Amino acid sequence: MKTLQMPNIVSNTTPIISLLKLGRLELLQKIYSQIYIPAAVYKEIEAGKTKGYYQDLSQLKWIKITEIQDKQAVKFFLDLDAGEAEAIVLATELNAGLIILDEKLGRFHAKHADLKVTGTIGILVKAKAKGFIKELKPLLDQLTDKDVWISDKLKIEILKRVDEE
Repeated sequence: MKTLQMPNIVSNTTPIISLLKLGRLELLQKIYSQIYIPAAVYKEIEAGKTKGYYQDLSQLKWIKITEIQDKQAVKFFLDLDAGEAEAIVLATELNAGLIILDEKLGRFHAKHADLKVTGTIGILVKAKAKGFIKELKPLLDQLTDKDVWISDKLKIEILKRVDEE
């Protein structure tokens, strides 16, 4: 009998920071069991050690900090920061089932690398669908209060989709 294995999930920095700001990083573990982050993403998180929401990701067993194998590949992503570039490279190296990215340009590159993409809002929508959160609107409001930009149009669209309009 074969056991069903979860696909590899890779995350960039911004979704992790957004979930840390909400105090809801555990949603990633509840939804995906484990995630991978490249070393550059870990370094970007570590650069925010003085932030109130900071958490040392190396202490969480379900987050796998992984060096990319093809260091030269990041050179193809000159217009991305190191975390985004390494996340896309790592996702391709791991044949990831999903990459979690918020930035538009990073998402563009990930889709062109044939990666399935979601972001912070997608994670929150999935968390609501699975019953891990009751309401999405308060969390979206908290994100915008904590300097995470979400357009009003997108917020309205998402809240309609989850029957919270």
